[in-house]
Formats: sequence, C-alpha cells, structure tokens
Amino acid sequence: MSDCTTGPSARVARVRSMMDDRGYDAVVVRDEANLRWLTGAMGVFDYTYEFPHAAFITRDACYLHTDSRYYNSFMENLPADGGWQVDMDGHDIPGWVAQRALETRSRTIAIEDDMQLSFYRGILRGLEDRSIAAQLPCMHGDIRRMRAVKDAEEIALMKHAQSITDAAFAHMLEFIKPGLTEKQIRTELETFMFMNGADSLAFDSIVASGPNTANPHAVPSDRVVQKGDFVLMDYGAGYRDYRSDMTRTVVLGEPTDEQRALYDLVQRTHEECVRAIHAGVDGHDIHMLSVKIITDAGYGDYYGHGLGHGVGIDIHELPNFGRASNIVEAGSVITVEPGVYLPGVGGVRLEDFGLVTEDGYEPFTESPHELQVIDC
Repeated sequence: MSDCTTGPSARVARVRSMMDDRGYDAVVVRDEANLRWLTGAMGVFDYTYEFPHAAFITRDACYLHTDSRYYNSFMENLPADGGWQVDMDGHDIPGWVAQRALETRSRTIAIEDDMQLSFYRGILRGLEDRSIAAQLPCMHGDIRRMRAVKDAEEIALMKHAQSITDAAFAHMLEFIKPGLTEKQIRTELETFMFMNGADSLAFDSIVASGPNTANPHAVPSDRVVQKGDFVLMDYGAGYRDYRSDMTRTVVLGEPTDEQRALYDLVQRTHEECVRAIHAGVDGHDIHMLSVKIITDAGYGDYYGHGLGHGVGIDIHELPNFGRASNIVEAGSVITVEPGVYLPGVGGVRLEDFGLVTEDGYEPFTESPHELQVIDC
C-alpha cells in the first residue's frame, strides 16, 4: 500500500473525513489504543488506565497533550511526518482541551462515548471558565470501528507477533511433561516469548490442565500435570503495541476415545466456520454456524462463548463472531476459537487469528490444527 492509504497519516485523514460528514470542528481522544493508532508512536503508551494523554484534532492541526513521564518518548517515537504538536504545559488536560477549543474557534467538539465522566465534566468547566458555548456530541465508537479494518503496517506487526507465538508453541511441545505445574508451564511459555522478540504479553496467559481445561478462562494454578491430561494454552505475544492470540490444546500420552472425539469435533467446527468466512458476512451467522455444528453433535450446552473477536492494539476489538449482528469487512483481523467444555472432565479450544479477505480468511497462525500428542 502507498503512504496515502496506510499508516497514521491515513488514519487521521479517515477521522477528518468523519468530521466533515458529521459537521465536527474537532475531536477529543483519550483512549490510549485509539491514540496509539492515530499517532503511530510505538512503545510509549503503557495502558495503565491513568489516561495521561489527550489528542485534540481539527481539520488542519493535530495537538497532543502529555506529561513529563512520556514527553521524551513521544519526541523519539512520533513519526516525523505526522504533524503532531506535543504540549506539556501546566494546564490540567480538560482545561487544555477547552483552551484548544478557544484558540481554534471549535464549537462542535466530538468526544469518545466511553470517556471518564470526571474528564467530561472538567471540559465543561473549562469551557464555562472561558465563556465558550460548545456542543460535545459522542462519537459512539466511530474510531473503534475504523480500527476494525487494518492497514498493511498493522497486519505486518501482527504477523510478526504471531510468528513469536507459533515458535513458542513448538518449544512448549518439547517442554511440557508430567510433573510440571500449570504455573511452571506458563512461566516457560512467557519467558520463551520474551526471549524471542516479544515486547509484552498480549494478555495474561491461560494454562490449564486436566479438569481445569473445562474453565474457558482458567487461571494457572499449582495443579501438577499428569499423564492422560489435556493441557490448554491460550496466549499471545505483543510486538510494537500489536497483539497475537492463539489457543492450542494438547494431550499427554495417547488420548482416550472420548478425548479424540471431543478434539475432532472442535477441529471440524473451526475448519467449517473458516470456510464460511468472507468479506460482508454477518458475524452472527458465522457464530451460529459454530453453535449448530456443536449442538448437532450433542454438546450445545457446553459451548457458551462467542466464536471470535477482533485483534489489534487491544486484544478484544471489533468486529465479532458472536450473538450480536455485525458485518465483517475485508481487512478485519479476527479470531476463530470454538470450544467444548465438560465440567469435571476437561475441555478443548482451538484458536487461530487472521485476515478477512474478499473471498475468505487467511490465518496468521501456522501451528498445526491436528491434536498434538506429547509422549510420556
């Protein structure tokens, strides 16, 4: 892709096009994932939920406010051609927003709908202090919806993150054995990713064994892995603020007939759903296909979560394969992760993530789908 269709400058242009359509004079952005997407500043945002930054974007200028903890990092990591003007003045950030509104004569200023109420009230006070009458309409997730369609730069970063994740799985096939605890397996898994190029974890890794695999979001415990167990690993690497997401379930020793049948069902569900994906499909329909396959096999009561979610800067983004209707566009990056979970027995989940194209689905994940049997 050319520079006019990819990268931060193109993303800001998309926001400005939305501003023109809606009649906004400016937009205020606080969400750090949205800010990372718009600025292109890598390795600056730490997602602490302190919300130390804000952007004020008009039709002809981009302003960014931060504090002393981040100023030098922004100066080092903002793309040179981004046109961002970075402030670290004495204003509280809501007051800074109001001052920018005054200086740019902005009177219709769109805000994120999930902005903190205290920050919103601070903007109102700042506008009142400056005798500014302004409207603050909500964007209703507009920037998050823009982020659902990835550009070439984003896709390359996620593919690299997944290459680390795939390498970790190959390593873990050689590492896992009876006698290790779930916590020890998690430590090895995460250490390998950090030692092989990950900047961060995509999320808190899930490692579960035996009956614990029946808990879709199990927290790794001191349970000792035993011969005959399923071991489920749901994890991912972070690379330059983008994430990967993968789940694999392996078995220690030769699987029982029940384990093999359960795994085969989940694998078949995954692969049949992938064949149905293409640009323009309703995510609800793909999810319901997975529900039908698993229900027809007699396990519908043991599959309760959605089939998939978008991935990018956040581990859960738009679009979704779930109960709600949403059209999945070409360029979306999304997971496919059916699972079946039998309380007291165990469960299986098989997850890839990849790119939705006009004609289908291209997984970034290269680890095998077939059940991996660890000799012991």
